[in-house]
Amino acid sequence: MIRLRNGTVELRFTVLYAGVFLVSGIGLLALTVLLSGETTVSAPWSGNRPAAGGLAEAHQHIRRLQEQLAEVNAQRSRQLLVGSLLALTVMAVVSLLVGRALARRVLRPLRSITAATRRISADSLDRRLDVRGPADEVKDLADTIDGLLERLEASFAAQRRFVADASHELRTPLATMRASVDVAVAKPGAARQTLVLGGRLRVQLDLMDRLLDGFLVLARAQHGALTGVADVDVDGLVVRAMAGRTAEIAAKRLRVTEELRAGTGVRGDAALLARMVENVIDNAVTHNEEDGFVRVETHREGPGVRLVVQTGGGVLDQRDVDRLARPFARLGADRTGAGDGSGLGLSIVAAIAAAHGGRLDLLARPEGGLRVSVALPSVPAGVRA
Repeated sequence: MIRLRNGTVELRFTVLYAGVFLVSGIGLLALTVLLSGETTVSAPWSGNRPAAGGLAEAHQHIRRLQEQLAEVNAQRSRQLLVGSLLALTVMAVVSLLVGRALARRVLRPLRSITAATRRISADSLDRRLDVRGPADEVKDLADTIDGLLERLEASFAAQRRFVADASHELRTPLATMRASVDVAVAKPGAARQTLVLGGRLRVQLDLMDRLLDGFLVLARAQHGALTGVADVDVDGLVVRAMAGRTAEIAAKRLRVTEELRAGTGVRGDAALLARMVENVIDNAVTHNEEDGFVRVETHREGPGVRLVVQTGGGVLDQRDVDRLARPFARLGADRTGAGDGSGLGLSIVAAIAAAHGGRLDLLARPEGGLRVSVALPSVPAGVRA
């Protein structure tokens, strides 16, 4: 039995080939039947010859011969029609098989191009289709896609380089402004207004510093350049991240539950993975309600590790939650707290996870709150164990 997916080019090619064959076969059959009706078939004499003087008997004998001849012609026409219909049916099935084989043969290069294109992502724009063969329409299509990938790679690289360079260059004037504020505030007899203004500027400068640091980490993660690859204990990263947020946890009276069963951890960029875990924990503590809870779990998932952090709170819209992995995306004021975040926390998590061949999943809990899940393979893409 032939199984073809509806709406595919292969199906359309097969149906077109079989349709053309059937139309041609039906036309040939009609022409054969039409021409066979004009042929004459001789029939042997049956019975005794009429007497010499029996004219009426001779006419009767001729009519019998004509009837026999007509019956023989009709029988042969029926046999020819049945045989042609049977042959046409068999050839219709054969035409479907041959049409499917020809369609698959013609579309094989397109399938190869489609499969290769699907394997190319934003982190592997350096790959090319590099189709070999005659200079036909298929190769023109592949070369066009390769040219598009080359332009996309250059554009992505320029964007990431600009973000990294701009973030790095802005650190110098930022440090100069911070030093100027510190000097002004530290002067003896500084006015109260100067102290208040200096404090406000210092807060904003610290926020800008965190924002630039987030840009640098995001650009590094998106560039996919993993350095310092080593065996990383995810459980240890969670313990250190939770220890660094002890004061905030106590201030909000959060109930913390830890179930760390990841074991040996994974291989990856130690600095990036530490930043990823810190951002996940920071998001859970900062955007939490008073007297809420934080549940942290790690466990083995195949050869890799999964980190799951759940928090309580109000019921969230999954469509809004899906946007949190984008830079500067936030939910309502009930989850943004004082608004002192950079808006890059979960987008950095998503970028670091993707750079290691993993994935970030965000889920609005039906009972309220957020579930953040990060899956990491045992060995990141492009890194040998």
